Amino acid sequence: MIIDVHTHIFPRKIREDRERLFPGEPAFCLLYESKNAGLASAADTIHMMDKQGVDKSVVFGFPWRNAEYTRQHNDYIIESVNRYPDRLIGFCCVDPYCDSAPEEVRRCFERGLCGVGELAFYQSGIDRNALERLAPIMEICRDSDHPILIHTNEPVGHQYAGKTPNTLKQIYDLVRRFPDNKIVLAHWGGGIFFYNLLKKEVADALKNVWYDTAASPFLYRADIYRFAGKLVGYDKILFGTDFPLLKPERYFRELKDAGLTQEEIARICGGNAAFLLGLR
Repeated sequence: MIIDVHTHIFPRKIREDRERLFPGEPAFCLLYESKNAGLASAADTIHMMDKQGVDKSVVFGFPWRNAEYTRQHNDYIIESVNRYPDRLIGFCCVDPYCDSAPEEVRRCFERGLCGVGELAFYQSGIDRNALERLAPIMEICRDSDHPILIHTNEPVGHQYAGKTPNTLKQIYDLVRRFPDNKIVLAHWGGGIFFYNLLKKEVADALKNVWYDTAASPFLYRADIYRFAGKLVGYDKILFGTDFPLLKPERYFRELKDAGLTQEEIARICGGNAAFLLGLR
């Protein structure tokens, strides 16, 4: 089974008139101001999955500042999962700075969504205030045994839309603050897995952390699969495409180029996600 743990879908009103949302939503404007930044529907995602051989995809929305946008987008996720129950797995997305965020997470879990993500702090990074705002959401996820997917990125290298000012220390403080949560760090966790080589503390602190591969072909050489597998174990890597940013075929080619075994590829492309999400 092939499971893509990182895809974004948007309702029709947003896809057809994105510009009206730019005022008051600087993060959305930052990522989607360009017409080349695709906005996919649930049907688009299913069509892609059928063509690319993906069995299931985790779908989520966007961390809107506007609470009404958040609710409407999460309703679209719920409706999409109900429409394609055998293909789509829904995560709730919120802005942790919104006072109604914990209530919205509870509402979405009651309606069948089974995780939270992709949460992002595009302006601030994952600073102390962000951790405080995350705390009630993390508690809900922990008590429900649902994973939470957090946007992270490498703190060095070239700049691009959506690259946050997070630091490795901020990412580390996040996982240490919430040691009992199942945390997925998007985009390889900004490379924090390297510090599993340290003899003290870090490997234990990262024991409940998974790393998704979203945008990897844009960021890293294919070697990263082997390096990450040796440092954290191939059971902690999750296939994620960030569709519609990229299609699965790019990742499949890189997995082969990395020289992984079929068993290792199978874990990354679905086995690990099935375990994390409690799927048979």
